[in-house]
Amino acid sequence: MTSRLDRIAQQRRQKLDRIRGRGIDPYPYGYHRSHTTQQAVEKLKKWESKDATEKAADRLAGKLQVNVAGRIMAIRRMGKSAFFDLRDGSGRIQLLFQDINQFDEKDLELFKDLDIGDIIGVSGPLLWTKSGEPTVWVAEFTLLAKSLQPLPEKWHGLSDVDKRYRQRYLDLIANAEAKEIFRVRSQVIAAIREFLNQRGFLEVETPVLQPLAGGALARPFTTHHHALDQDFYLRIALELHLKRLIIGGFDKVYELGRIFRNEGISTKHNPEFTMLESYEAYVDYQDVMKMLERMVSLIARKIMGRYEIEFGDNNLNFKPPWQRLELRQAIIKYSGIDFEQYPDADSLRAEMLKLKMEVDPQKDRGRLIDELISTFVEPNMIQPTFLLDYPVEMSPLAKTKPGNQRMVERFEAFAGGMEIANAFTELNDPIEQRERFLQQQKERKPEDETTETIDQDFLLALEYGMPPTGGLGVGIDRLVMLLTGQQSIRQVILFPQLREKP
Repeated sequence: MTSRLDRIAQQRRQKLDRIRGRGIDPYPYGYHRSHTTQQAVEKLKKWESKDATEKAADRLAGKLQVNVAGRIMAIRRMGKSAFFDLRDGSGRIQLLFQDINQFDEKDLELFKDLDIGDIIGVSGPLLWTKSGEPTVWVAEFTLLAKSLQPLPEKWHGLSDVDKRYRQRYLDLIANAEAKEIFRVRSQVIAAIREFLNQRGFLEVETPVLQPLAGGALARPFTTHHHALDQDFYLRIALELHLKRLIIGGFDKVYELGRIFRNEGISTKHNPEFTMLESYEAYVDYQDVMKMLERMVSLIARKIMGRYEIEFGDNNLNFKPPWQRLELRQAIIKYSGIDFEQYPDADSLRAEMLKLKMEVDPQKDRGRLIDELISTFVEPNMIQPTFLLDYPVEMSPLAKTKPGNQRMVERFEAFAGGMEIANAFTELNDPIEQRERFLQQQKERKPEDETTETIDQDFLLALEYGMPPTGGLGVGIDRLVMLLTGQQSIRQVILFPQLREKP
């Protein structure tokens, strides 16, 4: 049985055939636009502020004439007249076809074959309707692209979440708020670049295909380079190449890059995501902390117009200074476990089992502590908060704290109950770095696909000397989630990974 949507699509193809049969190209090569819809509205508002004599002179001189183009989003026919809503990338404007009989027979037939979703160009003077609606009085119109599929119902937009992600173009057409999210995302990235560039950072690019998967604990995606007959990995971090640049003499570098981790998918995780990593010589994690809270607060105020952002049932206040908590004390507060009392994985695992946690017997002490963070601490980190000072097992690339070789100078930033940033005072002792990598390799289980790989070239680079350095990683997708109030990472990624439909 043919569905309603199939019948509509069939009718539109019939209209397409009729249009072509009249010698009209339904997909012409271009169209001269004099104004966007928003520019046209602003032009009309500016004209309205003039006195009556100037307004009359402008209209007589044709100064209100515009050419606009966009997608038809609504059609209201009223006898011989019709009103269309036209939308382009900047906004919308109303079109008035005052008397369709004014058009010649060819244009009249074309007018009858126009549908919601078609893209058209129109020319004519601007005016205000009696209801105060900015409008183009259409003198001429041109079909620019015939839409063969019906748009989602205008009354409720595109509400099917799966369809919104799989057919993002429909989401952007039907839901103005979706388009606004991605405008904000673009502005956030631009503001990050502006902030770092003004501070003297150099934006760089590092390889996506890498012979070793290093810089983080994550399962990589693997691919094969046929010309070299060699396996490569999609990068799981930006860190090790950026540090090479610090060693090479660039004192401040950053990269906004795509990261790929062959792991789970959730409301907070997507296998492909965007990360900012920055490295600055001659600073430590305290300096990086101050830079991060300043950067995020300035972005919130500049783009959203305020420090306080509504996120779910909470108002997040990004105004500095953010709360600072020691990681050990936070875990004690929210779980009752003091990890310092359990110096190995077995003893810590036994204590976690008392809390009726499902504990993976293959996880080492560092990852067990990470599980305590994600289970007990992270959900309570609603307001922007820095967790400070982590066990060395969790941070093989970070410098130990003076006087405490079991802890490193590291912070993670949280807000809205999720991690948004990670930073170290970077380990720059090549001998200690090698020993940590070797220790990790020694503890690696045969089935473990997430252990740090030993990058011999990076270790060699460290032997040439890396200055004291502060490093930072910021999850761009999660930051955009917070600033736009979105609860799922898929809502802020234009084309998220999805399971293939059966």
